[in-house]
Amino acid sequence: MTATPVEAPVEAPVKTAEQLPLPTRLADVKGWFFPADQVLFDWFLSRQQDLTEPGDLLEVGVYMGKSAIFTGSYLREGERFTVCDLFDGPAEDTANSAEMARSYSTLTRRAFEANYLAFHPELPTVIQGLSSVVPDHVTADSCRFVHIDASHLYEHVHADIADARDLLKPHGIVVLDDFRAEHCPGVAAAAWQAVTTGGLHALCITGTKLYGTWGDPAAVRTELLAWLGTREDLWHEVQTVAGEQLIRISGKKAALPAQPAPRRGIAIPAQATPKDGAAASAPAAAKSAPARSRRSPLRRFAVNVLPPFITKAIVKAKQRD
Repeated sequence: MTATPVEAPVEAPVKTAEQLPLPTRLADVKGWFFPADQVLFDWFLSRQQDLTEPGDLLEVGVYMGKSAIFTGSYLREGERFTVCDLFDGPAEDTANSAEMARSYSTLTRRAFEANYLAFHPELPTVIQGLSSVVPDHVTADSCRFVHIDASHLYEHVHADIADARDLLKPHGIVVLDDFRAEHCPGVAAAAWQAVTTGGLHALCITGTKLYGTWGDPAAVRTELLAWLGTREDLWHEVQTVAGEQLIRISGKKAALPAQPAPRRGIAIPAQATPKDGAAASAPAAAKSAPARSRRSPLRRFAVNVLPPFITKAIVKAKQRD
């Protein structure tokens, strides 16, 4: 009997970023930026604005830009917003390459840029490359808000957290994504190590993110608890972890904060994408921001081991030399 030939299924062509429809609302952008975290981003960033706390914004790992679009709405005149992602560039090792292929195979820089420009007139400073190059483009002690959502590998997350500590101002807030996801044990290990031995004060957690500071946590924790007491759409409790209060928040019924408004009648300009996977491009004003040299071994030791106030003193003394 002759077997009947079976035709191979025809795969639909993959659309380029230019062929994808522009988002008309934040919910149209792919990503895992849940309502509870949108509410908390809004609270922390609005609090910084109300207190006129200075500093720049940084997001490490942007995927299609959902949380970056939201965060960019809180950028003030004279401040700088920097984002970093491999996009479709090469990873540094086999494990990282495998993770990129498995989780972000459709990610391209062009898609991120198109999504971001659908809501904002200018792109942030875009670093296409490994998160380890961020300190070469962002000045130490310059940021008020850092969101880390890049590699899930322990070594990379540990280094990203160490960099965040060095880049944040004393009042700065760091947000760590995927700290409790079962497929990301390396993130959990690095996050809790920062809390138990790295001087990070964990302020609150949601189902996906941990919010903390290396500054004095008392005032922000007190204000957060008072505000949560007024929110009927957010459930919370206080636990004690590593000798400090930790607020656990559930936002299954969270009401979304004000959403970024889409721009109307826009034309997305072509953007040159670096081929080496490690270059940065940005608006001219952002390009003029000072870059920081690679951290020395002694400085990295100070960031990882010494208390924050000692590390800051060392950095400032070096800057005066």
